[in-house]
Amino acid sequence: MPQDVTLIHSLLLFSTAFIAGGLNAVAGGGSFITFPTLIFTGVAPVIANATNNTGLWIAAIASARAYRRDLNIEKRQLLLLVGISLIGGVIGAVALLYTSPTVFKKMIPYLLLAATLIFTFSESLKKWLQLQTQNDSPPSPPLFMLLVSQLLISIYGGFFGAGVGILMLATLTFLGIKNIHSINAFKTLLGSCINGVAIIPFMFAGMIAWHQVMIMAFGGCLGGFLCAHFARRLEPSLVRKFVIVVAFGMTTYFFIHG
Repeated sequence: MPQDVTLIHSLLLFSTAFIAGGLNAVAGGGSFITFPTLIFTGVAPVIANATNNTGLWIAAIASARAYRRDLNIEKRQLLLLVGISLIGGVIGAVALLYTSPTVFKKMIPYLLLAATLIFTFSESLKKWLQLQTQNDSPPSPPLFMLLVSQLLISIYGGFFGAGVGILMLATLTFLGIKNIHSINAFKTLLGSCINGVAIIPFMFAGMIAWHQVMIMAFGGCLGGFLCAHFARRLEPSLVRKFVIVVAFGMTTYFFIHG
């Protein structure tokens, strides 16, 4: 069960959530900092995952309204993608609850490695996907295939979550969405659906450390809000490099000490 948090742990969680909120506002990858921090402060891995999901979801939902005008897609497709994201998020969350804590702990290094590689090569993936949609204007794949892809991504998001936004990039690009603001809008909306619905099984299972959630939500909201004003002064590529270094460092740590 979630444990009480000390003053030092509170300050550490607030600081890392603040940084994560800023990173997510500029380049993403905030979970690479907050999830390990929860474990370092003594939270059990499964509870840390559920708590991290909840805390960063609250911080992310605060910025979701800013993108609502960029959701220019056929209503039927939008509702189907939202619905499949909700279903996948629940499946992933329930799968996590039925996963042995010992097994999940052993999976952490590999999950972090997968998310780190996805984040590291996301720009190359994005350029390749854009190239595929531009060359000879290939037809969009069937909606069924897009929904299957989104379902698998949503299950992963409900189970772990780090890097899920980058995985959704493929689905959104092949759907024919090329405007960066529209892509961010869909990533924010669908990501909020996945993480938000995953909270429900976590709540019923008592797997959320609410004290830590409140600290992280406040820090994440504050960090995201402030960085929204200063993001243009930062070089996204430098921020991405910082996240990649941290991600590989955390992954290496868990492979050695996991």
